[in-house]
Amino acid sequence: MKKRRILKPDGRYLILYEFGEPEPPAPVGSGATLAYNRPELTSTHRSNAMRTPIIAGNWKMYKTVEESVALVKAMRPALEAIGGIEKVVCPPFLSLPHVAEALRGSTIGVGAQDMFWKDEGAYTGEVSPLMLKPFCRYVILGHSERRQYFGETDETVNLKVKAALAHGLIPIVCVGENLAQNEAGQTQEVVEAQVRGALAGLTAEEAAGIVIAYEPVWAIGTGKPATGEGANATIKTAVRGTVARLFGESVADRVRVQYGGSVKPGNIAEFMSQPDIDGALVGGASLKAEDFVAIVRLSAEAKGLRR
Repeated sequence: MKKRRILKPDGRYLILYEFGEPEPPAPVGSGATLAYNRPELTSTHRSNAMRTPIIAGNWKMYKTVEESVALVKAMRPALEAIGGIEKVVCPPFLSLPHVAEALRGSTIGVGAQDMFWKDEGAYTGEVSPLMLKPFCRYVILGHSERRQYFGETDETVNLKVKAALAHGLIPIVCVGENLAQNEAGQTQEVVEAQVRGALAGLTAEEAAGIVIAYEPVWAIGTGKPATGEGANATIKTAVRGTVARLFGESVADRVRVQYGGSVKPGNIAEFMSQPDIDGALVGGASLKAEDFVAIVRLSAEAKGLRR
């Protein structure tokens, strides 16, 4: 008898028992349901075995279409050789169709960096979930740069989260405090309010399928990341703890939470070795193929995953 594990959209695995030789999982494109073989876990990590690690690269406003395609082609072979972790790239809007095509048939997902909450309308410059759906499985929402420069609020993030879920997109919801709030001891208050705002009105099942990225604003692009222990403590209390208060412990145990903020190959193991950190939202380091591959590989090692 063989066991086969299939990854569901909410990050959990469906275990199938089969007699005889199981069929290998079919390769998938960026717009299809992902299917991976689940690697074995060491005993140290069995408590969070239900949460599949996820590493996402946020390319921000970098890379032309040609450069985007070249980058994913350079990454693809090495990334596909690393099992047990979801890998996602989030290029600029114009590159999405081209990157999705370059990754067709791979186990590397594609995500957008933002979207509007309406399907269509007179909203100059905006992009709707209907426009993203053919090319993306993920969408980053509420990034601190959107909040800082473009007036994003907890209310608009919530509208976008609901629209993404309605169209089958997986939101990567960003939360995090700025330097002044951190120094004033307001981290718990600020992050909890952002989590509550983003998840307002969702069902428990919807909340369980969301990815939350904790990105302390003071660490983004500064080269001064939080410590692994400090980030884990905030995620445990302000992020996962808030989800537990809203939807119950079982949902909180299923939600995947990333760390983001000056993530590099040299420090990723410090974060991924923490029990409540399930991945990373990577900025500048995701723009170099060798760095992003190294981050994914070192994350697998830190989580005790074996290919």
